[in-house]
Amino acid sequence: MVRKGGYTLYGIWREDKLFNLSITIVLSFVALIVLYPLFFIIIASISNPQSVVTGEVLLMPKGVHFAGYEKILKNTELQRGFINTVFYTVTGTAINLVLTICAAYPLSRKDFKGRQTITAFLLFTMFFSGGMIPTYLLIRDLGMINTIWAMLLPNAVSVVNVIIMRTYFQTTIPAEVQEAASIDGCSNLKLLWRVVLPLSMPIVAVMILFYSVAHWNAYFNAMLYLNNRTMYPLQLLLREILVQNDLQDMVSLGDDSLMKQLLNAESVKYAAVIAANLPVLLLYPFLQKYFVKGIFIGAIKG
Repeated sequence: MVRKGGYTLYGIWREDKLFNLSITIVLSFVALIVLYPLFFIIIASISNPQSVVTGEVLLMPKGVHFAGYEKILKNTELQRGFINTVFYTVTGTAINLVLTICAAYPLSRKDFKGRQTITAFLLFTMFFSGGMIPTYLLIRDLGMINTIWAMLLPNAVSVVNVIIMRTYFQTTIPAEVQEAASIDGCSNLKLLWRVVLPLSMPIVAVMILFYSVAHWNAYFNAMLYLNNRTMYPLQLLLREILVQNDLQDMVSLGDDSLMKQLLNAESVKYAAVIAANLPVLLLYPFLQKYFVKGIFIGAIKG
């Protein structure tokens, strides 16, 4: 038996197998803990609410029905909230992406004078901010209370994402390529559009994922700045359903008993959670490869 450093190769191979098996078991257990709540919400949303309340639903749905989803589809306020959230997400992500690129690209250029000072100023805002009350007063004085701009402009740029994208530009786009394009007569704007961005699709996909998920889940700004319920995003309505138990408009659609209304309220809660998170769950698999690639390239080289 061949020995290496006092251990047989068979012993080393066996230790590696045991280590890999242990890691697999631990990670499988963690994945089960993370995924089971989502799985439970899915099966509970299509199960008989009485079975859910009595704890009979654990691994399989019982008494399959879709009363919760039917009530959501009949509720015009939730439909309007869904449309508002889609609008805030698409428009807000577009604004975020444009401003982040416009900030990150100049800061990545070594020939840009004052970039260190500007970067330091941006980093300063990560540690110190005006706070909620001064921000609210600013939004009020700008006349953005109860407007769509209160949902889009206050968080138009994330300093963290600017730093991530700047680092990606610095470490991934070869300086020789940019110099060659400049020699061929490319302006800075044309260089950004035709050379830098086509080579930066992984980090662009990461930014789209970060910003879109943040907009989709946002409710706090709406709670502060919006008074008109027709402008509420879906997540703020979902908060009312889950936290405040505001389900009167959804469970009283022809139901004749209080017990049935209470049971339907449980179905609506689970169905609303699924409806609010399904778009993000569907979007992530398409961006996952870009997400992993963009993050790791920026982290390793940065």
